[in-house]
Amino acid sequence: MKKGTLISAIMTKNVITLNTTDNLEKAESLFKKHHIRHIPVVSGTKILGMLSYTDLLRISFADAVYEDEESVDTMVYNMFSIEQVMAKSLISVPTSTTIKEVAEILSKKEFHAIPVVDNGKLMGIVTTTDLINFLLKQF
Repeated sequence: MKKGTLISAIMTKNVITLNTTDNLEKAESLFKKHHIRHIPVVSGTKILGMLSYTDLLRISFADAVYEDEESVDTMVYNMFSIEQVMAKSLISVPTSTTIKEVAEILSKKEFHAIPVVDNGKLMGIVTTTDLINFLLKQF
C-alpha cells in the first residue's frame, strides 16, 4: 500500500451539487439518476452543507404507510427545504490530506462523506465507498 497517498487521488472530482434554491424532489432525482448517496449543497463554489440520501429517507417516513408513495414523497418534500434537511456542521479536508488521515476521520465520525475543499472552493468529495475501493485495489 502506498503510504502518504493524497485524498485527491481517489476523490470524486466532478461532483453533483445542489443549491439551497433547489427542491428535495430534484435531490431525490439526482440521487437515483447518478446512484449516489451524498450531494454537497453549494453557493457558487463554496460549500454550505451536505445532503445525504438518508436525510431524505428520514423525512419521507410516511411512504411506508401509503400506497401512492410518489405523491406522499412530493407532499413531504414540499414541507421542507434543502437548507432545513442538509447537514450544516461539516468537516472538510484539503486536497493535501492523506487517505489515512481521511480514513481516521471517517472511522471516528457518524457520517460517510467528506467534502474536499481548498481555499474555500469545493474541489471534490470522498466517501467511505471511495476508501473501500482504494483498499480493495491494494489486494
